[in-house]
Amino acid sequence: MSALKPLVLYSHTTGPNPWKVAIVLEELQIPYETKFLEFPAMKAEPFVSINPNGRVPALEDPNTGVKVFESGAILEYLVETYDKEAKLHHTATSEKYLEKSWLHFQMSGQGPYWGQKAWFTYFHSEKNITSAIERYGNEIKRTLGVIDAHLKKTGKPYLVGDKISYADLAFIPWQSVLGWLLPDFDAAKEFPEWSKWNQRLLERPAVKKVLAEKAAASQKH
Repeated sequence: MSALKPLVLYSHTTGPNPWKVAIVLEELQIPYETKFLEFPAMKAEPFVSINPNGRVPALEDPNTGVKVFESGAILEYLVETYDKEAKLHHTATSEKYLEKSWLHFQMSGQGPYWGQKAWFTYFHSEKNITSAIERYGNEIKRTLGVIDAHLKKTGKPYLVGDKISYADLAFIPWQSVLGWLLPDFDAAKEFPEWSKWNQRLLERPAVKKVLAEKAAASQKH
């Protein structure tokens, strides 16, 4: 990878989604640089020519000329382009599409609901919207339960068998703030298989490095 020009990751200091891209970049040892964007720069040129939706993450790859946005699409691009040894993905058809299924579950079932829990708990202008806070808190527990039941059923350490994949890693940034979202909830007690899986991921050097960088960036910016 040393001959590669650094990829450019457009990120935000606090939003979880860019950091799952950073984790995969670190895992695959792909050189990259991070550019932090805030509003209104996200909604203006030149960034909207990279992501018309005006959100991060987005990625520019000077080695291929590819520009890609949406975190799931970026992860798929990275493993398809740079994971030639299949360190973070499976090649058999059934496992390949099971990975994609879990990635899409993360993007549709984890990210939006966990994000809404954060919004209505901490940021919404109208306070004490109990019904919304309870709804999205229950959705967090539901997604934890889906993963816990799957791991219990398969008896495997990762979402797709015995091998870690980008699909596992995609869940980490939101899971790292679970205590902030549900401070009085004992996830390890309620969902022990999920907890063991989550801890297994948190112990990876690349994950530790990126989460430390996220914490430092949040304080700096």
